[in-house]
Amino acid sequence: MFNLNIQTHMDFVGQHKAEMYSRCIITLFGVVGLVWGAIIQQFSQTVYTLGAGFVLASLLTIPPWPMFRKNPLQWQKPRPEPSQASSSGTVSDEGKQKKKK
Repeated sequence: MFNLNIQTHMDFVGQHKAEMYSRCIITLFGVVGLVWGAIIQQFSQTVYTLGAGFVLASLLTIPPWPMFRKNPLQWQKPRPEPSQASSSGTVSDEGKQKKKK
């Protein structure tokens, strides 16, 4: 009924960027949360801050946003299969004999 055409892939360069963004965001929130928790003497604030960083990193890096799909992989064209009439079976017989040795 509806054709939304939602892209569900991310290219290799985009995967690398998403991983780096995720690591930086979680590390930044972890350090800020640790400092904030130490200042106010509440470890729970450290955990909440780190949790907020995890949620933010997840929202920014898990969906395949267009910024992660700028370098699509260029696939090679498939080779045509050899026709049955041109092959006499000698090639496959030679390959089988070589494998047996």
